[in-house]
Amino acid sequence: MYAVLKVGGQQFRASVGDKLRVEVLPQQVGDAVEFNDVLLVSDEGGVKVGRPTVSGAKVKATVVEQSQGDKIVVFHYRPGGKRHKVRTCHRQNYTWLRVDEIVAG
Repeated sequence: MYAVLKVGGQQFRASVGDKLRVEVLPQQVGDAVEFNDVLLVSDEGGVKVGRPTVSGAKVKATVVEQSQGDKIVVFHYRPGGKRHKVRTCHRQNYTWLRVDEIVAG
């Protein structure tokens, strides 16, 4: 059984026991999270496709970790003797979720 859910403007395919890395959520480690934006549910009975979401379907997950991604170096340079060089870095914040249950609805 798996489901396709929408979290923070992105879509994820999740099965029970999977770990998902999503955009940062305001919950603390150990908190339970419930997602109602389920776009597709597949189980033994077949596939249910939502228009836009499957009514009554939910994905229940637990927050496992709050972390940051890898450092990304951004370097701006303008050729031609303008002496413009700027180096900045960025680390994106992420939340790791463990999928506990998928309710087909």
